[in-house]
Amino acid sequence: MNKTIYLDNAATTKMSKTAIDAMTPYFDIIYGNPSSLHSTGQAAAEALYDARQRIARCINADPKEITFTSGGSEADNQAIISAARNGERIGKKHIISTKIEHHAVLHTLKKLEKEGFEITLLDVGENGIVKPEQVKEALRQDTCLVTVMFANNEIGTIQPVKEIGAICREAKVPFHTDAVQAAGHLHIDVIEQNIDMLSVSAHKFHGPKGTGVLYAKKGIRLTNIIEGGAQERGKRAGTENIPAITGMAAALEEACAHIDENAEKLSAMRDRLIAELSKIPHSVLNGDAKQRLPGNVNFCFEGIEGESLLLLLDDKGVCASSGSACTSGSLDPSHVLLAIGRPHEIAHGSLRLSLSEENTDEEMEYTVKAVKDVVEYLRNMSPVWRDLVSGKKEFITK
Repeated sequence: MNKTIYLDNAATTKMSKTAIDAMTPYFDIIYGNPSSLHSTGQAAAEALYDARQRIARCINADPKEITFTSGGSEADNQAIISAARNGERIGKKHIISTKIEHHAVLHTLKKLEKEGFEITLLDVGENGIVKPEQVKEALRQDTCLVTVMFANNEIGTIQPVKEIGAICREAKVPFHTDAVQAAGHLHIDVIEQNIDMLSVSAHKFHGPKGTGVLYAKKGIRLTNIIEGGAQERGKRAGTENIPAITGMAAALEEACAHIDENAEKLSAMRDRLIAELSKIPHSVLNGDAKQRLPGNVNFCFEGIEGESLLLLLDDKGVCASSGSACTSGSLDPSHVLLAIGRPHEIAHGSLRLSLSEENTDEEMEYTVKAVKDVVEYLRNMSPVWRDLVSGKKEFITK
């Protein structure tokens, strides 16, 4: 196969033509500042209003509950810090989360811990899923926030957000979910799923990079992360990026309109990849086999390094990753894989393939062969693998 096969959609997606077409007029025709009172500015303000309405409909929210941000990381930061400050005002400084959250969440929690907040990070099972009863047991009188991601960015596991949200609602504790990997791929209804705050990033569903959304239920007081102006109802200073916001609205609408058919196609390709890669000796699937994102496949292969695997796959025209794009430069094994019980030496040999609806069955067939060939090649070169095969060391995987 001569063309590049892109299987790193969890890191970022290709912008859709729908998003590009929606953005184009706002670069050189309707280019005004939406805060300006003249007609050119007000035309931009109308586009901003329209995008807010459309995005709100996609998640069953009120438009006034939508704040535009620079992406998921900023939305996570503002949601968590807002809940922390709201809790602090009434003497509540305990936050519950999980060990497999994105670093945008974990690093914000670490910062708050240094300020005197107490953080409880829940364990997950080997399948990468937190149980609602764990959340219930961890709740305290001074808990000011529960934040559990909707779907994991590395191993793709989908969390029981509706059940967790219901527990939080009963306890009158705000519930935030990082839905960066879920939006546009899974059905989201903030009312039905008992969600108080939710983070979204456009470039995960074929929208532009550098723009996102924080949904915050009416009545939740937001703390400003960026000061300097009255934009976004005074909760996020800075002139709104109208082209990116309109592109995000168009991309999210399109993704939500085709969620079921895309999920059916992606799940079929995902399951085929899982079935075929499971045939590689001493390989292990990371995350639950079924309760996972339609386009996520994550494996560990004993006896090899993930970095070498990625580079050789790239030589064969397959773009993949070993985990979160935000930590791809780190030599440390994935905190997510360690949290589900993978030993360091296994976690280093991980591979994440994240699909989009543009991928084909032919590409999956090629990818399976490429992975099998590269794994075999690397193992034949590896002294660790020779020790395992000879019995000098014991295999960890079956």
